Amino acid sequence: MAPSAVFLEPDNLLTPKEKNKLRKPVVEKMRRDRINSSIEQLKLLLEKEFQRHQPNSKLEKADILEMTVSYLKQQSQLQMKRSFHKSSQFDFREGYSRCLQEAFHFLSLHKVRTETQTKLLSHFQK
Repeated sequence: MAPSAVFLEPDNLLTPKEKNKLRKPVVEKMRRDRINSSIEQLKLLLEKEFQRHQPNSKLEKADILEMTVSYLKQQSQLQMKRSFHKSSQFDFREGYSRCLQEAFHFLSLHKVRTETQTKLLSHFQK
């Protein structure tokens, strides 16, 4: 194949509209490359998850995006469940501690025998 000479006009001879026409395909290619790179990164990050759902199949970009959205929704729901569980455990412990304080305050006001207080304290600590 013989080399071909491409004659490009100097920048100062191009109108802004012509400059945009020349620049647009380059910018568009860069945008598509960024999208493709990000999709490939998602595929690598979630490779194990994709293998679980569709082993031995070539995934299209749309498949990768859909499965990523599904996976993130699932992870978000798990996170909400975990935080609710931790919150309810915290609330229980806080309520239990408050109840224990009230019981000791009550016992100290009514001068219950120390032996009873000791038994009650060891029971609560179990």
